[in-house]
Amino acid sequence: MTDTADIDAQIRTVLKDHARLSKDALTLSADEDLYQAGMTSHASVNVMLGLEGTFDIEFPDHMLKRNVFNTVATIRTAVLELTAG
Repeated sequence: MTDTADIDAQIRTVLKDHARLSKDALTLSADEDLYQAGMTSHASVNVMLGLEGTFDIEFPDHMLKRNVFNTVATIRTAVLELTAG
């Protein structure tokens, strides 16, 4: 897989396209709360679908939790876990 910066850039692009944030997704820190930045639960579903398409992964039921999609860093952790091996 690509390095962390590339993964974060891809995540930010998905967020820019689907999260409906009140801030620019490309300028958020990796630990900034996406829900506080304006993402709704409905938008998080669109983000999940966008991530699945971008990274060719499928989020299992146990990962469909708010805390998995809370920040760029937590999303990165999930993506790395699902793309490992």
